[in-house]
Amino acid sequence: MLEISNLACNRGDHLLFSDLNFSISAGQLLQVQGANGSGKTSLLRTLCGLVIPAMGEIKWRGQDIHELDEKFYAEMIYLGHSNAIKDELNAVENLRISAGLAGCKLDDKQIIAALRRMGLRGREMLPVRVLSQGQCRRVALARLLLINVSLWILDEPLTALDVSAVGLMQELIGEHLANKGMVIYTTHQPLEVAGVETQRLALS
Repeated sequence: MLEISNLACNRGDHLLFSDLNFSISAGQLLQVQGANGSGKTSLLRTLCGLVIPAMGEIKWRGQDIHELDEKFYAEMIYLGHSNAIKDELNAVENLRISAGLAGCKLDDKQIIAALRRMGLRGREMLPVRVLSQGQCRRVALARLLLINVSLWILDEPLTALDVSAVGLMQELIGEHLANKGMVIYTTHQPLEVAGVETQRLALS
């Protein structure tokens, strides 16, 4: 469903990677690997349409993502290094805004249920500025439970998470793949999903 052909990306005058070819289909999990500075984040942002490639094509269901524009963005979610949440708002308010921007109409009961599954029971109405770094990351990751899309693109989703939260993320990814979703991610921590073979793409 997502097909990449002859992709190249620059950072300034520096070529990060070139001649990159791969594809990912329903139910598949792809880990992008590489040393710091190899272009992992740049690749993910390029796949999201946030960075224009120096060369090559990115196709979703056979069409260029830049031609599809909003039709593509409606079928994917990108979570980067930043949690993209506002400190002065509580978790429910943050997720209400995120869902609204994604075109999802949710009531607070749905949002609270997602936060509780993420291990934030009792913290749903607290300003996120009083939450720990790991709890803020859980708030951001709760979007995955609320915004129903096919493609998850996750840049270091396990950052600041404890062992129990890492286990929960593995569970959520497994459920998404079982529902014919797709996941592309980077991580410096082990992430294994039971019953799923992880494809790996190494950037050098």
